[in-house]
Amino acid sequence: MNFFNKQPKEPKDLKARPLDKDLKRIGQLEHAAKEVRTNAYSLGMGLLFLVGVWIFTYVYSGGEATGVLIAAAVIGGYMAMNIGANDVANNVGPAVGSKALSMAGALAIAAIFEAAGALIAGGEVVSTISKGIISTDTIADVDTFIWAMMAALLSAALWVNLATVLNAPVSTTHSIVGGVMGAGIAAAGLSAVKWPVMAAIAASWIVSPVLGGGIAAAFLIFIKWAILFRQDKIAAARRWVPVLVAIMASVFSVYLMIKGFKRIWKPDGPTIALVAFAVLAVSYGWSRRLVDRASVGMENKRKSVAKLFTLPLICSAALLSFAHGSNDVANAVGPLAAIVSAVDLGTISTKASLPLWVLLIGAVGISVGLALFGPRIIKLVGEKITKLNQVRAFCVALSAAITVIIASAFGLPVSSTHIAIGAVFGVGFVREAITNRGGGGVAETGALYPERLNEIDEGKLFKSWRKYRKRRLVRRQHLFSIVAAWVVTVPASAFLAAVLYFVISQLN
Repeated sequence: MNFFNKQPKEPKDLKARPLDKDLKRIGQLEHAAKEVRTNAYSLGMGLLFLVGVWIFTYVYSGGEATGVLIAAAVIGGYMAMNIGANDVANNVGPAVGSKALSMAGALAIAAIFEAAGALIAGGEVVSTISKGIISTDTIADVDTFIWAMMAALLSAALWVNLATVLNAPVSTTHSIVGGVMGAGIAAAGLSAVKWPVMAAIAASWIVSPVLGGGIAAAFLIFIKWAILFRQDKIAAARRWVPVLVAIMASVFSVYLMIKGFKRIWKPDGPTIALVAFAVLAVSYGWSRRLVDRASVGMENKRKSVAKLFTLPLICSAALLSFAHGSNDVANAVGPLAAIVSAVDLGTISTKASLPLWVLLIGAVGISVGLALFGPRIIKLVGEKITKLNQVRAFCVALSAAITVIIASAFGLPVSSTHIAIGAVFGVGFVREAITNRGGGGVAETGALYPERLNEIDEGKLFKSWRKYRKRRLVRRQHLFSIVAAWVVTVPASAFLAAVLYFVISQLN
């Protein structure tokens, strides 16, 4: 080696060129300015929508709508927007994170199917008291009931809005439950609350994410063992992918029957089983032909095999959005329908008819909130908790549907938000555990195929293990912040509702 011709190292302070630093700062400023413009536009359009709800309610009533009714309609529209901004991310976030759908495509599909679910299967009658957590017998009069419902709806909307700003996906159902509980306590005391019902809802905080995460993890382990870790991945995919797609199709048919269409059609057990079996058989034959055709000339790699799950993922995002729209629109318009019924009839009822104009506010509001504010939580669910590909996202979507079916069979009040987030964490921790156990690459081969250890250099195996053994593939800070938001949701929305009830009652 010629030491005389060796070039001296540049000082560290000269390596980072001033021009590069300046360009980086300019890029950051441009990004920040763009984000400010986007937020201002979204806020402006959101306010415009609420003004539109105001005008729509007044015109639809022929100018006879009272101030209370108009205010309730605007609050209902505000709640619907927040549902779209926060809750819908669970349905399309994994598909976006896995690159099966672009953000624009996901927003379009979710907006269409959320609105379709709300309008087609939202139902003609809804419960005026979410989850039946307070007794209407304890409410003194109609005015008290109206004020309590307005306070509950506004508190839930404000809490979900705050959670969205803080980048925390929360259950909108639990938000409205907390609002109703807090307003009910403020209006009629602690005796108004049905505490066994509240206890069951509190238990769902644990049941939903654990069950969702466990099922998603089990499917991911199976897919890795049966397909991705096989030497001939193409042959394994031809055998198992049609089975998995058929299971998903059958599960989603059951999911739609018990959740998506439950307000307009309630089939019995044998009908559900017959439809599920028929869908299983048809989808297996159809998907087997598609997989055989798509796998011709495919590279024997995991990324290639993962692409076979893209179409099922897109379909699952659409179906989850439809079912979500049909169910969760009631969180926005249920209390509003209760107020409309109380104003029109002058009595308090546990069930209220759902006028088309009320349902329309909820359906459009969810789509507007999704389009304007949805990308923030979608990115969190799909990209920031853990890295998702098509296979992991498939496991999350399948787990969400199966968990809801199991919970419905046992009468457990689970949250779709908690299930989806739990499933994302579940696949993330499985991926982390497998990677750290096997080390990826050389070490992964040694862990999964012990019989091939004699083919592997021990030095490479040890170095590979040391390199990957401490990898963390799930961001813990999101786990802690999301769980904290879940725990706080009910008490926070309840406290806020109680405060709002006293303010509204004093103003009236």
